[in-house]
Amino acid sequence: AFHPIGTDRFGRDVWTRLIYGARVSMGVGVLAVLVSVVLGMIVGAVAGYWRGPISVALLALTDFALALPRVVLLLLLAALWQPSTLLVIAVLGVTGWMGIARLVHGEVRALGARPFVEGAVAVGARRLRILARHILPNALTPVIVAAALGVGNAIVLEAGLSYLGLGVQPPTPSWGNMITSGSDTLVNAPWVAIAPGVALVLVVVACTLLGDALRDVLDPHVRR
Repeated sequence: AFHPIGTDRFGRDVWTRLIYGARVSMGVGVLAVLVSVVLGMIVGAVAGYWRGPISVALLALTDFALALPRVVLLLLLAALWQPSTLLVIAVLGVTGWMGIARLVHGEVRALGARPFVEGAVAVGARRLRILARHILPNALTPVIVAAALGVGNAIVLEAGLSYLGLGVQPPTPSWGNMITSGSDTLVNAPWVAIAPGVALVLVVVACTLLGDALRDVLDPHVRR
């Protein structure tokens, strides 16, 4: 059989595992960011539109969560339960919503003073309708950019957890656990660890470039 970049110590084709691991690692990154976006948009929208004790409490919760080191929190949460792919998605999502919440909060506060929102209030539109129909759609641009950048970060964190044995578990391949399994054979078979490492770097750079491109296209302030 032909193996483009060799096999690992168990005779498994590295290229095949690299492609399958891309689906796992990128899937975990995208789903984790979706969880973060949903949580962050809910918290940010409520804190930005409903003033008073609710806003103060949600912002205090967000600031407290931001003050906690994310890596330590990830390791703590991942170590409490049996490692699995769903657990990695949940842990990454639950620990990554705070920046989105702050972003949405600022956008909602700014949009709340715009004439089209004040006009909707004047004609008696309900608050939830104003928020869902007029404010949140106009607050999506920075969220989309942040989500694109966040995918790369989530993939790196997933790889780190998998490298430590707290993420995606073998025999399911992810780039993190492929690097782990290849670290024992760096001298004799370096391609086993180098291939997923290079793929990881390329995807993170691509996510960063995509985020910058989306910001240039979608943000009117940048276009000016």
